[in-house]
Amino acid sequence: MAMTEERKEYLYQYQKEKLKRVPLDLKKSDYEEVAAAASAKGQSVNGYIKEAIKEKIEREAEKNEQ
Repeated sequence: MAMTEERKEYLYQYQKEKLKRVPLDLKKSDYEEVAAAASAKGQSVNGYIKEAIKEKIEREAEKNEQ
C-alpha cells in the first residue's frame, strides 16, 4: 500500500515535534555484542538500547531516593 503525501507529511510533523534523534557511534565489536543481546531477547537494537537506558535511569532514581 503506497503512502499518501498527506500521510508522509503527518509522520514528518509528528517526528519533528515528538522525537529527538540521538546519534550513537559504537565500535563494530560493541555493536555486534549489543545486536546479539537484542536478538536473544527478540528485540531490535534500537528497542534494546532504549530499554537499557530506561533501566539505568530507574536504577539511578532509586539510588538517589535512598
